[in-house]
Amino acid sequence: MAVREIGGSAGARAIAGVITAVAAGFLLAEPAVAAGIDGRTMGLVWILPFVGVLLSIAVLPLWAPSFWHHHFGKVSLAWALAVIVPLYLVYGASTATTELLHTALLEYIPFIILILTLFTVASGIFIKGNIHGSPGTNTAMLAIGTVVASFVGTTGASILMVRPMIRANDDRLYNAHVFVFFIFLVSNVGGALTPLGDPPLFLGFLKGVDFFWTLAALWQPTLLVAVILLGIFFVLDSYHYKKEGRVRPDPTPDDKVSIEGAVNFILLAVLVAAVLWSGIARPFGGVNIGGVEVEYKGMVRDLALLGIAGLSLVLTAKPVREANDFNWAPVKEVAKLFAAIFITIIPAIAILRAGKGGAMSGIIELVTLPNGKPNDAMYFWLTGGLSSFLDNAPTYLVFFNAAGGDAEMLMGPLARTLMAISLGAVFMGANSYIGNAPNFMVKSIAETGGIKMPSFFGYIAWAVMFLIPSFLLVTWLFFR
Repeated sequence: MAVREIGGSAGARAIAGVITAVAAGFLLAEPAVAAGIDGRTMGLVWILPFVGVLLSIAVLPLWAPSFWHHHFGKVSLAWALAVIVPLYLVYGASTATTELLHTALLEYIPFIILILTLFTVASGIFIKGNIHGSPGTNTAMLAIGTVVASFVGTTGASILMVRPMIRANDDRLYNAHVFVFFIFLVSNVGGALTPLGDPPLFLGFLKGVDFFWTLAALWQPTLLVAVILLGIFFVLDSYHYKKEGRVRPDPTPDDKVSIEGAVNFILLAVLVAAVLWSGIARPFGGVNIGGVEVEYKGMVRDLALLGIAGLSLVLTAKPVREANDFNWAPVKEVAKLFAAIFITIIPAIAILRAGKGGAMSGIIELVTLPNGKPNDAMYFWLTGGLSSFLDNAPTYLVFFNAAGGDAEMLMGPLARTLMAISLGAVFMGANSYIGNAPNFMVKSIAETGGIKMPSFFGYIAWAVMFLIPSFLLVTWLFFR
């Protein structure tokens, strides 16, 4: 996991700590890839628990909010067991245990540790003061967050900017749309320009894609979509701003902006160093746990991250976290829901990895033209469509491999195919709350801050209305 370090002044180094921190989030965001199960032996019935998780997230908060709030962990466990039990019955204890350990030890645990650490450290940085959330200010903040996301990463940018955005708009009568577009831009589209920006691109970097390939290949469609969405947002926010008439008192009056909890910038830099070290260090052995090889360097990294989180809790003054409305609810929700997602996604990814020999062979056939050449428009939409719900990192890997898996070839003669896969994974992770890890976290933090966010399907309706037309334009301009 190689990440470039940014030098310069102390302030620049502090920002560099934030910029590179999201590289960590990329390792986290890589969901389970079936290692020991032959997807050719699985029918579509195996993906029903995964569909159940999605429907639970979509429907229960709307139809039974009190039940969901108190029991979403139990619901997640039930769907996870709906995969775990059949795995043991059909494939035996050895294969099922190895599969689940692979998911837990190599993907889910690093995912949660990094989410926990980033959340803890970033939540210890308080941007004191406030600026009024006028349409111009909101648009400028979204634009800044969009740019920063490609260097800090979508996870880091979302954590750092969502609370100042909440304070800037806590006196607005109509403010849910602000955070819908925040997810569109800061949590997704903005991460398209470097491997640090979004998990799929970082995985591509690990597979051999050059660090600056994404910037050179993706800047034009990224700029196009960002400008369109920012323009739409400004018009929409201006309409609501005039409609509400500025009648509410501001619970956080405008004040000079300053930063507290600066020690966490140092901890972010240490976090980055730990992740960098784990990426560039040579393996020095490991331990076999139930048939899964876990490298010592990965274990050292994860222990270091937990230590960083602990130091942040100890070194950050309590009033700073209180001012940031810090609580563990968002992390707990993400941890429980994504535990179920990581487990129930195992059969879906196994079937997809089986290619034409799996129950979803039709999907693989769709990305190939009759003359044998790749259908780039279909790569864009299928990668994007699955990224909307399957999490964009494993979907990227599936189609990266479907296109040959050779980074040199994909950066050369098949560059447009890699461009389609990359944009589909990054852009369309914004189509649902579970398409990209920061989405659900932003939703949870916003709701904790008093913002009434759209339901699961309500959010998708926003995406269909504002994102899909932009993606159709990208298809027409770049992949026809």
